[in-house]
Formats: sequence, C-alpha cells, structure tokens
Amino acid sequence: MPKVPFWVFILIAVIYFTAIRVDTMDIDASQYAEISREMMKSGDYLHIYDRGLDYLDKPPFLFWVSATSMKVFGVNNFGYKLPSVLFGLFTLIATYKLAKRLYGEITGRMAALVLATCQGMFLMTNDIRCDTILMCCVITSVWLIYEWLLDKKWVYLLGGSIAIAAGMMTKGPIALMVPVFCFVCDWALKRQWKNFLQPAWLVALLVVAVLLIPMSIGLYQQFDLHPEKLVNGKQHTSGLRFFYWSQSFGRITGESPWKNDVDLSFLLLNMLWSFLPWIFLFIPAIIIKIIQLVRQKFRLHPGQEWLTTGGFLMGYLALGSSAYQLPHYIFVAFPLAAIVTARFLYELIEERKYGVLYRIFKPVYWTISVLVLLITLLLIVYVFPAHPMMIAIWVAAFAIWIYLSVTKKLTGKLFWMPAIAMIIINFFITNQIYFTLLNYQIGSQAGKYIQFNALASKDITLFRVEDPLNCIDFYANDTIHGSDSIKDVNGKKYIITMDKGLKALQENGVAVDILKQGQSYKVSELTPEFLNPATRKSTIKEYYILKVK
Repeated sequence: MPKVPFWVFILIAVIYFTAIRVDTMDIDASQYAEISREMMKSGDYLHIYDRGLDYLDKPPFLFWVSATSMKVFGVNNFGYKLPSVLFGLFTLIATYKLAKRLYGEITGRMAALVLATCQGMFLMTNDIRCDTILMCCVITSVWLIYEWLLDKKWVYLLGGSIAIAAGMMTKGPIALMVPVFCFVCDWALKRQWKNFLQPAWLVALLVVAVLLIPMSIGLYQQFDLHPEKLVNGKQHTSGLRFFYWSQSFGRITGESPWKNDVDLSFLLLNMLWSFLPWIFLFIPAIIIKIIQLVRQKFRLHPGQEWLTTGGFLMGYLALGSSAYQLPHYIFVAFPLAAIVTARFLYELIEERKYGVLYRIFKPVYWTISVLVLLITLLLIVYVFPAHPMMIAIWVAAFAIWIYLSVTKKLTGKLFWMPAIAMIIINFFITNQIYFTLLNYQIGSQAGKYIQFNALASKDITLFRVEDPLNCIDFYANDTIHGSDSIKDVNGKKYIITMDKGLKALQENGVAVDILKQGQSYKVSELTPEFLNPATRKSTIKEYYILKVK
C-alpha cells in the first residue's frame, strides 16, 4: 500500500484553518476566549478571572497561549483559535512519529490521517477548548519518552517532561496519567521490569515539578492565601488541592460535587460520532488485541506493543469511572486509538489478514461514506441553503469520490474512501453549516456590532436576555453588564434585549429606536425543529439592540 502523500495533510490543515473564520461558540469556548482576553488586557498571567470574578475550573495554559496570541494578532477569532489549531496540527506530527517508530512509515502516515479525519478532530479545531492542547501534550510526551527509551538522548526525555507539564497546566493530572498508563501496560506485558526503576524518571519528575511552579504560585496566591473567598459556594477552598486532586481524582472518589450519573459506556457511545468513521474498525481492532493477549497468556511477543492499546483502555477506564463525564473527555486518547486503527487497517489491506472482516467492512464503509455525503448535501441544500457555487463544489467532490471508489488505480480503498469522504464533509460543515449556524448566536452578533460601531461599554446594558452571552464581552472587547431590573436601564444609552425585555421597556415608557434586530438560538443545543426550515421559526427568538431616545 503506498504511503499517504504529504499534500493530503496540507489540504486538511487548510480546512482546519478555515474554521478560524467561524465565530467562537457558547458556552465553554467563548468563556475561555473571554478569560484569555481579560488575562491579556490585565497582564496578570498568574491569576485567572472570568468577568472580574475568581475562576477555579481549568488550569491556565490555554489562557496563557491564547492571551499571548491575542496580544500579537488582536482580540478576534484568529487570535484566540490560532494556538489550538497549531497544537492540533502538531498532534498529527507526534502521532505519525510514534506510529512510525512502532510500525513503520506507511502505518505512521495512516495513523496521522485516521486521526486527522475523525469527526472529533475537526470539532476540536473549530470549537476550541482545552482538549486540543491536552491531546497534543499527551501524545507528544508518549512519543518523546518512547524515543528516549530507544536512543537514550536526554533531549527526548526533557521534551517529554515539558509536554507532560504543559498538559497538566492545560487540564490537570490526566496529562501525566495517560502516559503512565501507556508505558506501565507495555513494560508489564513485556516483563521489562527494569524500566520501572530508571533513575531518569526522577529527573523527569523534577522537570515537571519545576515547570508547574508558576501555576502553583498563582493558585496559592489567589485561593490558598484567601480562605475567606467563596468558591463554588464554599470557603477554605485550596486551589492547589483542587487542581492536583479534587478536579480529577475527586470525581472518582466522590469528593467532587460534579455528577451527571452516566455509566462506563457513555464515552464509548459518544465515540460513535466523535471517532466516526473509524470507530467501526477501532472496536474490532481492540477486541482482537485483547483476545490475542489472552491467548498469549498476557505476555507480548517480539514486535508487539501495548503502549497504544493499554494506554487507551486504562485511560478510558479512568475517565469512564468519573462521576461526571462529557463526550470530549475521551479525545485525549484519540491519537492512541488512531494508531491502533491504522495498524489494523494495514493488516487488513496490506497483510491480508482477517479476510472475512475485510469483506464485511468494505461495503459497510462504502455505505457509511455515501450516507454522510448525502446528508451533507441535504444540509447545504435544505437545512442551511448554500450559494450555488458551494453546491457545485459538492457535486464535483462527490463525482471525484465516486470515480476513486470504482477505479482500479487506487489501492487500499477501505482506508481511502472514508478518509476522503470525511474531508469533503467537513469542508462544508465548517464553511457552510457552522458559519451559518453562528449567525444565530446573539452574543457574537451583538458583540461585533458594539465593536464595529465603537459603542462605549459603560453606556450599554443587557436587559432580560435569556440566551447565554458568554461571548459578547469577547467580541465587544470589553465587559458588558446586565440586569433584569428596569431600574438599571436608567442612564444607559443602549440596551440589548429580547421580546420580553422590549415589552417591559414599552410598558414602562422607555422610548427607544431599534438599531439592529436579529434572530437568536442556543446553537449548542440543536434540535430537529430548529434544523427543519419549516419549523425553525417556532424555535428562534428575536433580539434587539436599542438606542434610548
């Protein structure tokens, strides 16, 4: 099977970068963007604030890099999203490097493309949260430490340690635990006990500890020195304990108040869409690996590895044991899943193993690819009608896909056809679906109006606005306050409100002119009624930007 050409990754990178033109989505991503903006504006990188209030939820690394980017490129989509997109691209490089070391050049490139084309990866480079950077740090640390084990070059161990520290400063101890899971599984099954006692691990831990000092100082100053502060409804909250224990391990022990009563299958069920289309290959690949290991009496043979499979399974069990889970929590292990899937694909296509499975998967993946391509056509023709040129591009892309699926010149179609389909699909999802959808987000639309017309924040109030407005401050490049009390409207020149607020203003004799009127919807909570143009009107609300006479 020929190796994946480099230009394919250039094409995918272009699609990732086009996501920068899409507005930041409420709720989490826009909150992180605003926290980064406040950090950039204040110059205080040790203490984290959200709309001027103490913030204790996520570590600071995402805010550090985004605030630094905004300082260079300005407070805009590009300034906020650029660092995470770059981390996403480096994730592909690290995945390729590790898979190449384990299985060779062809599998390395396949693994990178599997990861690059899974739906979760396109989402992560669009709806920017902590997970893109976390995923990058984790797979980079695993790759570099594995390189050190093979070559004993200290630069690899140093780089791996830095990556772990950056990951911990992005989302806590999980950035250390996943690499530990990877190597513990692999060494134990290879009976490489001496690897557990390498003195170099003390050096690595020292590097990690030193790099965590700035974050730890900030947490101690902001929270531990001020037990009188009320955090999540409680006093005497230790910022250090929160990040190093409660936020992660506390969700397993029950110490954390965060609970959503989901079970161990939750993350796997969500992988049905987030690791699409590769999930249907990944599951049998994992099962075969487990059966093989049992038959070998839990001992690996030369040339085998459980760095990836073991790291994924133990990481999944740790995350799945949490009392509070969200679909994107498993994204941290996607590079490991991509390597497992790529190796399985190589065995199916190149080594011609598992012939029965190959004959099953080939029509299944052809059907999946055609279905999602047709669903994309439905979206751009009916749900969010696109410009005729966009539809023409889809027709051309679909024609190319059909040609490649029937020509004998292309080998490895089980790998190539779903990958190409995902690239086509996400070009339209990003540039038509997401871009159109975010026009219904009141916060970004109102914020951009404020910024474009240079309205002073002190003259503006939010009045009885129901939808989330996390991103209005980010796009207005200033803090916009609000209230549900009619008294707080007095003295303001501009009011942002919705139907109920407009009615209340009229009933209280407040004379206004409508500067801008638009449609609002909670874009993070899509429903069939909203997606159907025939019923959409019943789901949307009107918002108004008013000028007081």
